[in-house]
Amino acid sequence: MSLFNELKASLEEAVAIQQQRQPAARVTRYEVADVKAIRAALNVSQQEMAEALGTSVDTIKSWESRRRNPTGLAAKVLATIADNPSLFRELAAH
Repeated sequence: MSLFNELKASLEEAVAIQQQRQPAARVTRYEVADVKAIRAALNVSQQEMAEALGTSVDTIKSWESRRRNPTGLAAKVLATIADNPSLFRELAAH
């Protein structure tokens, strides 16, 4: 199959999925950490959380207001802290 035909087939499939004529073959979902809830459960300030995570208070604020979402390592660390809050104290100590 030529590159053009592959692209055409992909676009036709995308249109069919958008119009709900066929289901998507694969759907990836990501859970976004509720930073405000994590911070409240830890009973720490935005400043304390920023220092422990090595980021700025503005970043914490933007995560909490959902203007931006934590990604990469920050997202993994927040998910781990949500599951194991004692990890936060270890991070804060370093």
